Amino acid sequence: MNTVISAMSLDYPPHKLAVYISDDGGSLITLNAVREAWRFSRLWVPFCRKYGLNLRCPEAYFATQEKFEFDADRKILQERYREFQEALEKNSMNESKSVSRDHPPTIEVMTDDENKDSGLREMPLLVYVAREKRSGHPHHFKGGALNVLLRVSAVISNAPYFLVLDCDMYCHDPSSARQAMCYYLDPKHSPHIAWVQFPQKFRNMSEHDIYGGRLNNFLRAAYGVDGLRGTNLMGCNFFMKREAIYGTKNIQRGATLDQLKKLFGSSNEFIRAFMDKERYRPKMPEDRKPSDALQDELQLLASSSYDVGTQWGKVVGYRYFSVVEDAITSLELHCDGWISVYTNPANPCFLGASTNNLNDTLVQQTRWAFGLMQMGLSRFTPLIYGPLRMSILQSMWYGALVLDSLSTIPFYVLSIIPPICLLYCIPLYPQVSDPFFYAFAFAFVSSQVKHVQEVFSFGDHSFMNALYELRVWMMKLGTCYFYALINSILNKLGLHEANFNLTNKVVDDENVMLYERGIYDFRTLPMLLVPLCSIYILNLACFIIGVTRIYGKGDELLAQAALSFFGLVVNYHLLDGMFLRKDNGRISPYVFQLALVTSGVIFGCVSVFLLH
Repeated sequence: MNTVISAMSLDYPPHKLAVYISDDGGSLITLNAVREAWRFSRLWVPFCRKYGLNLRCPEAYFATQEKFEFDADRKILQERYREFQEALEKNSMNESKSVSRDHPPTIEVMTDDENKDSGLREMPLLVYVAREKRSGHPHHFKGGALNVLLRVSAVISNAPYFLVLDCDMYCHDPSSARQAMCYYLDPKHSPHIAWVQFPQKFRNMSEHDIYGGRLNNFLRAAYGVDGLRGTNLMGCNFFMKREAIYGTKNIQRGATLDQLKKLFGSSNEFIRAFMDKERYRPKMPEDRKPSDALQDELQLLASSSYDVGTQWGKVVGYRYFSVVEDAITSLELHCDGWISVYTNPANPCFLGASTNNLNDTLVQQTRWAFGLMQMGLSRFTPLIYGPLRMSILQSMWYGALVLDSLSTIPFYVLSIIPPICLLYCIPLYPQVSDPFFYAFAFAFVSSQVKHVQEVFSFGDHSFMNALYELRVWMMKLGTCYFYALINSILNKLGLHEANFNLTNKVVDDENVMLYERGIYDFRTLPMLLVPLCSIYILNLACFIIGVTRIYGKGDELLAQAALSFFGLVVNYHLLDGMFLRKDNGRISPYVFQLALVTSGVIFGCVSVFLLH
């Protein structure tokens, strides 16, 4: 609820601000929590404005130990916040925690219990939205939820711009909306700007970023793409122009009502809000209690069958072709001629909670990689779909983004073939005395030096974090990209159904303790660890045996030995987890045994191929 409260506290005129929370589970716990958040925000929002607070997330604000001139008022608010937290805990214990996948739509506009509207005009709108879900209708994951929010918000507030936040993010700088408006009000570029993207930054980062949670490798590239038509959508922390997401450039002038209904659905009120956006006034009473007619309209817009027979998810709203709705939507908008802006102010505008265990990291990265690869194997593959609609460089950026999982193929080739050839004393690279050897050596060494230089130039002056980044990249290649490639091919053949696995948002104290100490927590699914451990065991065995056999042939086999040794050193944490650690976060004996058998099978199959 800190996300909701911080969004309501943005430094922006309250009558122009509305906050919508999407609850896909239709949980009564969440609805009651939103009601409690509204009651607390009636005190919190005026307090923030009165004293001009720069930090408007209650949890973060009350965690500070600074002394203020208004300490008396602060203590009163802190007590109210404690009561608010207790109410949430009591509510979670009293209500069922079950999440429904089959429920009617529920839309509730928060207002005061009393029959008076004192101070309501000084408060932003807060609206709870639980879209309808039925087993017979596809719900299209996050893209479907965002499209419901688009439709519902159109007939309640119809703001020309909106901000998308995930539930684990909060507004850290209350001026973020004004910063975004600076770009939208630029007379030269404003007509072409679709969205303003802020980076994802995290408040719970350890100095040992062992899981690559800072996403620095991706954010570094965003600066360069900003010189083209702009970076892609990053899931959250972006301000979007409503006109752009509606796909207005695909709508013919003078379109009839029937044509508009084929695009936007059967809601006359929504079409009126779209067509007459300058003069349209949402029919929300001052007491914020929707009329029966408006409530019926909202129920229609949030129904599970509203998309059927329309262009929602195709050319209108967030696209449904992939579980990563942000990538496919931004590709389409860039192809339509829109541009985007990437801005990274010194004071982070949004902060969130990063994953602090290996399981959540690998599950999240696998989901992203699968969605992107799913897009890469569709008709929207950027290297074919993009060049006719955008620049070659922009197409190459999207191509590198969505086809990244293909890099798992050379990873496995380089992880399996050279060490086995080392074991059998089969040279693959030029001899040390051969001039071409130095070309290979230069390519390898320069790539590693370049990686370290990029890490340092981005402000992270730590060789260890450069190592952690490389290590996470190898883990993604061996697990996330591997499963993403296989599942996307199976999905293309109709043998695998796309799903949307959520990462855990609950903080685990033991996970946090291991993370802050820079120790990996290997408690995850065996299928996520076995590929990594199998490759490591194979390389370790081949290196130990192979080195004893290459006496006198070091000139021919040095490159292969060095490559295996490099992989073993970089991924030392796997050796530690399998053989040295005894704590709960170690690699389990079951996973080790399974990996041992798998590595043996790989060795046997490749050996037969090499020797025959």
